[in-house]
Amino acid sequence: MASQRYGERVSEKLDFLGQLDPDDPKQASQQIANKLRAAILTRRLAPGDKLPSQPELAARYGVARETVKRALELLRAERLIVSRQGSGAFVRAQTQRAVELRPHIEASFDRPHVTIDFAGFSGETLRDALAEALDKVRVGRLAPETIAVRVLISDMTAPMALPSRAETQSDDPAVRERAERITRRAADGIIDQVAELGDLGLVRSATAEVRMHRASPLFKLYILNGDEVFYGFYPVVERTVSIKGEPMAIYDLMGKDVPLFHYAVTDDDTSHGTQFVEASRQWFDSVWSTIAYRYEA
Repeated sequence: MASQRYGERVSEKLDFLGQLDPDDPKQASQQIANKLRAAILTRRLAPGDKLPSQPELAARYGVARETVKRALELLRAERLIVSRQGSGAFVRAQTQRAVELRPHIEASFDRPHVTIDFAGFSGETLRDALAEALDKVRVGRLAPETIAVRVLISDMTAPMALPSRAETQSDDPAVRERAERITRRAADGIIDQVAELGDLGLVRSATAEVRMHRASPLFKLYILNGDEVFYGFYPVVERTVSIKGEPMAIYDLMGKDVPLFHYAVTDDDTSHGTQFVEASRQWFDSVWSTIAYRYEA
């Protein structure tokens, strides 16, 4: 009886780590690693904090300690945690590192009111990351009350410095037409995916608004629920693509697999993360409400 009460107290203390999803095809060790990673990157477990012990995590998730060990090995390999002999595992002091966006998008849907702001080239990565989270809303594994997505993209019908024709190093309408098709596919996909949830009555409110501007895209920015930011630069590369059936060398923006760096609001208003998130929100809102204009789907 005493051990049962102890297990219940431990479980309550670790409620912020969530539960394993029996319908998730990922192994239990991967799910546990994902829970801990999200807690670290959102500062529920702050730099220097000690992680729950292996027995505590095993009791929390109802798994063997070996499963917990494998989860911690994943985080150790990512340099998110360090182990100190005889003391346990601790969050590394420095966690501003390149991270993967997808699990954070999904984690943002644990909130009752989900907000996602994106600024960048086409939104392809956001569309694909959203698809998985929205699928889980459809089958009832995630249940937010409201979803609001805002997307800021460059207007590829206007002359741009990038992407451009490499030979002349100048704007080319044919290059922009290709880029416009890419941006429209992504933007329309985001609008349709989010609107469908509202049409099906699965959430109380689901909106996706896209606005455009005439500045060349040089970076991508994601703001999740107003308190997390992911930021990355678009490298400019020369590559050959097919335009109107003919090969053409262009200077292009490479967005897929771009390293993203994570910043989160903390209890310290003067922290680097808190200030970066606030500056990002202010920048996004300033562009959204001034030089951006409506996207015509």
